Amino acid sequence: MITIAYGVDIAKLTYDVLAVSDILEYLTPKLKVAIKPNLITAHPASDGATTHPEVVEGIIVFLKEQGLDDIRVIESSAVGKSTKHAYKNCGYEKLSRKYGIPLIDLKTDKCTTKKSDGYSIDICDEALKTGFLINVPVLKAHSQTKMTCCMKNLKGCIPDKEKRRFHTLGIHKPVAALNAMLKPGYCVVDGVCGDLSFEEGGNPVVANRIIAGRNPLLVDSYCAELIGFGFDEIEYLSYGERIGIGERYSQNTKIVELNSGDKPVFEEKNNRIVNRYLSLIEEKSACSVCYSTLIYALHRLGGKTRAEDMIHIGQGFRGESGSGIGIGACTKGFECNVPGCPPKATDIISALKRR
Repeated sequence: MITIAYGVDIAKLTYDVLAVSDILEYLTPKLKVAIKPNLITAHPASDGATTHPEVVEGIIVFLKEQGLDDIRVIESSAVGKSTKHAYKNCGYEKLSRKYGIPLIDLKTDKCTTKKSDGYSIDICDEALKTGFLINVPVLKAHSQTKMTCCMKNLKGCIPDKEKRRFHTLGIHKPVAALNAMLKPGYCVVDGVCGDLSFEEGGNPVVANRIIAGRNPLLVDSYCAELIGFGFDEIEYLSYGERIGIGERYSQNTKIVELNSGDKPVFEEKNNRIVNRYLSLIEEKSACSVCYSTLIYALHRLGGKTRAEDMIHIGQGFRGESGSGIGIGACTKGFECNVPGCPPKATDIISALKRR
């Protein structure tokens, strides 16, 4: 089961997603909970690299309403980066004071060696000893693995020396092995404005969505399609499936959507990647999640579409028809229409390749 919601009130959106998810099946009284965001760097979440503190706030409020009070945030920023600096600059110190939640810097934590699939990996004890780990990644691009989301976010639960070693090992297989050793209780994906080109941010694309689910491989394979990657294009997904991390997303996966009829409208902002494709798009009151999906697809294609094919997107095209390309349910009258509300970037890519 995957739950997804759209909106701009991030804390409420996160709370609402959890409220309709199946997370309550796995929560028990007096459970010790650790929340693991992505604070790779000290940049604010609006840059597209780090987890919005409002997402974590929504999780904290939800957990406290279930009677759970033993909650902490755990993280280890990228090699050479200060976790404490990230906690401060990314708004987590304020969150900690508001709710009395300790912030744990895993760079100072002790480790225990675990083994799986031929790998021995040192994992931080705070991550291992928690009763319920909530993985809160950002859905964004990555320079080496193409995308990063739930599975790769657990790399922040290992010491810096292991992070370096992962890269010498090719990163994909050890990431999969780590997920066999350290299993999250639940995953809550910050899909608000992930960067489209680089894991440390700078070119965020606003999608205004939160995605949640139990299994990291299932959630990651779903998220991969949202931003234009097939399952086999992300190597750690294939390895993860092979060693039994979980099942991949399919048409049989139960998807529960909230606010599907009230998605926020796209607000054009100065963005290097978005600006690159403006000449190809005719937009009329497009939802931010639909527009961002189109940008993901065009970015994957390098903007290579037939020059005469103007791409139409937005609620303003309802009831209209034409010979060009229409993206989403609102443009179903166009000769070439990619259905969905929103469609997946993989479907847009396939349609544009056929033109």
